[in-house]
Amino acid sequence: MNTIKAYEEVVDFIAAGTTPQNVIAFRPSEAAQARVEDLLSREKEGELSPAEKSELDHYLQLEHLMRLAKARARDFLPNE
Repeated sequence: MNTIKAYEEVVDFIAAGTTPQNVIAFRPSEAAQARVEDLLSREKEGELSPAEKSELDHYLQLEHLMRLAKARARDFLPNE
C-alpha cells in the first residue's frame, strides 16, 4: 500500500510559494486530518510502526511550524 504521508501536503504548500493570506487560510485536507487522527489514536494504543511514528513526528513538527508561520503572516498584512 502506497500511503501519502500526512505531512507531505504541508511540504508541497511551502514549496509552491504562497502569500500571507494563503498561509493563514491553509488547512490540511480531510484525508490528512483523518490520517493524523488515526496515527494519534494508534499511538495511544502503542500500535505504530517505526515508520508511522516518524510520519506522526514529522507532521507534528510541521504543524508547529505552520502555527508559527500563520502568526508571522499576520504581521505582513495591513492593519485593518
